[in-house]
Amino acid sequence: MLSRTHIRQFLAVVDTGSFTRAANALNVAQPSLSGGIAQLERQLGTRLFVRERRRIRLTEAGNLLLPLARTIEREFHNAQVLVGSLPAPVRPIRLGVLETIPSAWLAKAVAAHAGHDPLELFEGGERELQAALSNGSIDLALTLLPPQHGQQAEVLLREDYCLALSTSHRLAGASVIAASEVAGETMLARRSCEVLAETSRFFTERGVRPRFALRSANDDRVMAMVSAGLGVTVAPRSLGRAGLVMVPLAEFALTRTIGLVRGPHWTDGAEAELLSSLRETAPSHKTALA
Repeated sequence: MLSRTHIRQFLAVVDTGSFTRAANALNVAQPSLSGGIAQLERQLGTRLFVRERRRIRLTEAGNLLLPLARTIEREFHNAQVLVGSLPAPVRPIRLGVLETIPSAWLAKAVAAHAGHDPLELFEGGERELQAALSNGSIDLALTLLPPQHGQQAEVLLREDYCLALSTSHRLAGASVIAASEVAGETMLARRSCEVLAETSRFFTERGVRPRFALRSANDDRVMAMVSAGLGVTVAPRSLGRAGLVMVPLAEFALTRTIGLVRGPHWTDGAEAELLSSLRETAPSHKTALA
């Protein structure tokens, strides 16, 4: 297979009229140049140069190759100039997003993102995102933070869990709802909820075993169905939307902290703009953060 190196060596010998001058022009040792020409001749199966005492000249095959070689080198050069003039591709920021992050918040943050680096979003559960950060398949994660989250995380939101009700529900005007008041209600289960087991245990310990009308991992669907009056559900306050009221449950003290976590490989610093947009668009009930 012909290589550009062999073509350039061939043209250098033709243009300088000497193997020595061609080697100097290409900044290679003369034996290396001679070996390259010999390899080219073997590939083509014919001699390209007649080597005489004081000069070299092209054979018939060499003369046939010359215009083709100049065309090949010119096309190589044109390709190099054309492609080399293109801007370097921008590496996207790979952001993992917890499944239970409100879509409205994420959409506002993406729309407000003013950074030069594009975003790629990856959705998953808490453990999936932790694993993805560890193996480097994502750069950052908008996810749950443990109480001791370290310097690799930025706190963005602290919130409680509430009972989500339709605005037309009989308990919609309550300031706090006791578990016993939910006994006759139809429930909708958020399968993606990170405190699903604790929520089930909370009601079971209080003798509340409601009927379930929907079990879904799609939070948007569950909350839409609550708004439509299909039932009630327990959800983080940030999942509230038009048509819903979010009322605290008595004795249900669970809360969650959401933040931006950097992967161990991430030293870019390009997340500053993303962090700013997430802060600016975070749900309005966020607490003051240190």
